[in-house]
Amino acid sequence: MNLLLDTHVALWAITDSPKLPKMALELIESSKSSVWISAATVWEIAIKHSLGRGDMPVSSQDALRYFRDSGYGFLPVEPEHATAVEDLPAHHADPFDRILVAQALVEPMRLITHDAIVARYSNTIIKI
Repeated sequence: MNLLLDTHVALWAITDSPKLPKMALELIESSKSSVWISAATVWEIAIKHSLGRGDMPVSSQDALRYFRDSGYGFLPVEPEHATAVEDLPAHHADPFDRILVAQALVEPMRLITHDAIVARYSNTIIKI
């Protein structure tokens, strides 16, 4: 199964956070799963970490290294992903969440999120 991790889930996974539910950890660690990180996630971490708001525990450079060390694949943002955002319902205003949803639907992949609003986009999204 191809899993796309939203930003918080990805950060929880690489920092061994207790916020990561056991079910999510089992999916991520399953030999049947290929775990993917969007370029948009790395971009979001870079922006928020540079703002110093405290909700990004690592820099984008450190996150990228941890993602690579964990064996995660990287998903670029393709033009098809960007155009798919236009067809999404207006459930969520966050552009990072919207591009992750579009990527998951286009590829297809199972997006893992903790955000109940993001989960409203499709029954293929895994809400943890």
